[in-house]
Amino acid sequence: MSHYVYILKCSDNSYYVGSSDNLKTRINYHNRGLVNSTKDRRPVKISWYCCFENKTKALQFEKYLKKGSGFAFSRKRLI
Repeated sequence: MSHYVYILKCSDNSYYVGSSDNLKTRINYHNRGLVNSTKDRRPVKISWYCCFENKTKALQFEKYLKKGSGFAFSRKRLI
């Protein structure tokens, strides 16, 4: 099963990094206000995403993008 890591651009020009096995549904949840982290920053738009065949690797990459050099990498290279 595919697993996605994604970066959303929020209405306040901030970014949110997340992961899901169903990208389209997850973005819909964000825009409907069902995700606490983004409910006050709607609407959101997909800025970048990547598909992984392995859920563990996707979660590791999501964690990398949220910290230190991965955060800097995402801002410089992905968005």
